[in-house]
Amino acid sequence: MIDFNFETDFELENQAQLTKWISDVITSEGFELGELLYVFCDDEYLNKLNVEFLDHDTLTDILSFDYKVGKQINGEVFISVERVADNAIDYNTDFIEELHRVMIHGILHFCGLKDKTEEEEELMRKKENEALKVLTSY
Repeated sequence: MIDFNFETDFELENQAQLTKWISDVITSEGFELGELLYVFCDDEYLNKLNVEFLDHDTLTDILSFDYKVGKQINGEVFISVERVADNAIDYNTDFIEELHRVMIHGILHFCGLKDKTEEEEELMRKKENEALKVLTSY
């Protein structure tokens, strides 16, 4: 089950399609869908979480909390739509594409992918791009 909550004016379109996509990516990575919560918020909301839970006083586009049980993906994904919008400008891409990239980025972390080293980051980008291509086929 995937739930989408909004702590800002932002509205996510095509929720059923995105739910199927996220579930399909989880399955393709060898996991099963448990319970996921996406919360779309602003910079202030996400920064408070970043300070409270990670002791980081910096802006970020995503925070994810992994509650995986074995091969079942469970977790919470908080996304700042303000940060995603700024990143879309910085990376010269469309807001929706950047949003989808960030949404699946959190899921790929839950599936065990890391992005701390250059090699890990390269694999993460490859998997994100593959997932984005799948989404366009729906």
